[in-house]
Amino acid sequence: MTTNHPAWAAYQAFAPIYDEFCRNNDYEMWIGALLSELEKRGVVHGRVLDVGCGTGRAFQPLLSRGWRIVGCDLSPAMLSEARRKFGDTVPLHEADIRELPVFGTFELVFALNDVVNYLLNDGDLDRAFDGIRANLAPGGLALFDTNTLAAFRSSSNGEAAGETRGEWLWEGLTKHVVPGATFDSRISGPGIETHIHRERHHTAREISAGLEAAGLELLARLGQREVEGGVLLTEPPDEDRDDKIIHICRASAG
Repeated sequence: MTTNHPAWAAYQAFAPIYDEFCRNNDYEMWIGALLSELEKRGVVHGRVLDVGCGTGRAFQPLLSRGWRIVGCDLSPAMLSEARRKFGDTVPLHEADIRELPVFGTFELVFALNDVVNYLLNDGDLDRAFDGIRANLAPGGLALFDTNTLAAFRSSSNGEAAGETRGEWLWEGLTKHVVPGATFDSRISGPGIETHIHRERHHTAREISAGLEAAGLELLARLGQREVEGGVLLTEPPDEDRDDKIIHICRASAG
């Protein structure tokens, strides 16, 4: 499958060095913190659909806790990396979150690490949330994150210095950080083609409208930020303090 979505080209280029670029991200700690929030709301185990699974960095923390996983991503190159690491352990599919097939019924459907921020156009949220709801088992939960204004200020603001990770440089190209805007960043370095990532900040009102249109009920909005020794999740979230906002939803009654 090919797609006209800018993220397709970005992650085709990013795939060869993605795991090394993100090596300091502790998925064991992160997934553990998120699953604790789901357990408070009645979902402890079962089947999970990882939408935008990338190279499968969330797989091992889930597998070690007994979850059965199906993964999908729009980038064949990212899926190839996931398949190289996990073989046939996790079924993998090429799919765009805006046109998400029904892969089955899942106790958990999640889209983590900026997937929703790559939805750039009006109507994209509605289509994505429709697909997520269609894959939920009765009583299942959906979970996704969105980047805050604070995150875009630190990583995509052209007035700030670029961030060096090993041999690679992440450069913010956008000067004005305002709610609902799009932000461009450039990644360059050895072993990859220099490429652009374009993301959109989604306001709480936009998210709420998209969820309502898809028949999803928002159960919680949690601010997420890294602290010494772990990940801190707090309610309510703060766009100027937190790195991400975690949304937990379920299918609306009736």
